[in-house]
Amino acid sequence: MLTNQEVAEGLLEKFGDQVFNFEEPYGLLTLSTTREEIIPVMEFLKDHKNYQVIFLTDITGIQYPDNAGQEFVVVYHMHSFVHNFRIRIKVAIPEADIHIPTATGLFASANWMERETYDFFGILFDGHPNLKRILNIEEMDYFPMRKEYPMEDATREDKIDALFGR
Repeated sequence: MLTNQEVAEGLLEKFGDQVFNFEEPYGLLTLSTTREEIIPVMEFLKDHKNYQVIFLTDITGIQYPDNAGQEFVVVYHMHSFVHNFRIRIKVAIPEADIHIPTATGLFASANWMERETYDFFGILFDGHPNLKRILNIEEMDYFPMRKEYPMEDATREDKIDALFGR
């Protein structure tokens, strides 16, 4: 049985302080790394003879507009079918340099996941073979999941705050 402790210790032994912020929300091993180390970390997990974390479940983005210098986070979920083990890896990147290496060389499935993340957040995956919009039209000049617009229309007069629990 593969444990969070075993994988965390293996990652720390291999990558040292390049892997950090270890947590276990709901039992899911979660850690952070740098954009320079994300591909080596994923490759280590995939190629490790005991871990066998060979399935890339998801790639997505998160925006924290008030977190200066780390406004965007790219989140990777990986899975080992052999051990029924899951892991989440986060990489924080600044809005001023919104680049991260592509994982398409390790996982073919990363192709569409990275395109979707680009399409909604504008995160650029360096080395991606075809980084273009996948769900929205090419003519869009904004990224809809960014927190750049108010959630509600402040000009509406037909909304009574009491009806919305405020």
